[in-house]
Order: sequence, then structure tokens, then C-alpha cells
Amino acid sequence: MNFQEGEILHINKPYGMTSFGALAFVRTRLSKKLHVRRLKTGHAGTLDPLATGVLVLCTGRATKRIDELQVATKEYTATLQLGATTASYDREHTVDMTYPTRHITRELIEQTLQRFVGDIQQVPPVYSACNIDGHRAYKMARRGQAVELQAKPIRIDEIEVVSFDPVTMQLAIRVVCGKGTYIRALARDIGHALGSGAFLTALCRTRVGDVRIEDCLTLDAFPDWLDRQEIES
Repeated sequence: MNFQEGEILHINKPYGMTSFGALAFVRTRLSKKLHVRRLKTGHAGTLDPLATGVLVLCTGRATKRIDELQVATKEYTATLQLGATTASYDREHTVDMTYPTRHITRELIEQTLQRFVGDIQQVPPVYSACNIDGHRAYKMARRGQAVELQAKPIRIDEIEVVSFDPVTMQLAIRVVCGKGTYIRALARDIGHALGSGAFLTALCRTRVGDVRIEDCLTLDAFPDWLDRQEIES
């Protein structure tokens, strides 16, 4: 392998780590292995700290392909808690509102999900890395500043129910979508469309393009994998 000329790596990002943290972990070990101060690296598509799954990393000259790789179709599995909301639309924040759920059935859910298939408009989460006049939205929100984001066009190719528990009101879905889709925002919008509320309790990116999660390296396995590689200088 020639990491300076350019390689594309696929990592299964663990829960609780930022995408930049996973990238830094890999970059540090690659740089040490190659005896360079700092190997050029980048990632093609951020995952939230509370999400797991496929993270595409590029090294060396392959970082020029990041824009190309970011447009690849992505697949997720997500678990939603119906009947409540949080400020971040996931478990980063505590529940701020609760809603009735007695009217929610699997049939209603399946009918409602079809409204999200195709080209739709989506307002990104306030707690996101969206740029507002040079400032990150999540930093502004954490400072208590008002954040207003505009809806953006996204595409959802497939969405289906994986499981639904009418007692706990936990809903698991599979989503196939294009670039720029926030699954947290999708959870918010599904809850609203159901006449209730919803937030994410778990999220895993299971595929990017043709790369599936089972094809990815874990960070725990990465050092041993790197030791086994034949590296060109």
C-alpha cells in the first residue's frame, strides 16, 4: 500500500467518538508507521458521536476524491423513541417534551414513512455542523444563540420498518438516502408527521456506496492490520 500516494480506508466508527477523533486515531498511527510528521488525511462524510458504522477515510492524494466519495448513496439503521423529543433530536440532550402515542399503530407508521420517499426538503438540526455566517450552528446553539436554518433538498430512496414495539413505542427503520440527509432530522419529522414526537436512540451507517459495515476495520483491529501491510515508500 502507498498511503502517501493515496489509499481509501473504511472504518467502523465506534459509539461516542467523533469522526475527527477516529480520523486522528488512524492518522497518528499511519504517520508513525511512515515516519512522517503528519500524513494528509480526510474523511468523506461525518458521523455524529452517538452514531456508529461506515466512515470513509482518505490518505495522501486520495483526499482529492473526498467530494466524489461524499455523494455515494448511504444506508442506515435507526431506532426512534416515539412520543418524546429532545433539543438535539437524539440522546445527547434530555427529553424536553412528551406527546400522546395511543393513536400510533404499525399501519399508520408504514403509511406515514412513504411520505418521505423521493426528493424532499429537510431543515437540518440546530445541533449540527451547518455553517451560518462563518459560525457552526451547534456552537451557536450551545451558547444559547438563536439558530435559524433553511430547508435543503435531499433524496430518500428507501425507508422501511424493521420493527415496532407498541408497548415501548420504539421504532426501528432502515433508510437508504443521498448526500446531506440528517437521520436525526428525519426522526424529528417522522414524529411530527405521526402527530407525536420522536428522537433517535441509536444510529448505525451500514453502507456507503458498495462498502458495507462488515467490510470495515474496527479501530481496535487497525494497528494489527497496519502491521501486516506491505507499505511502499
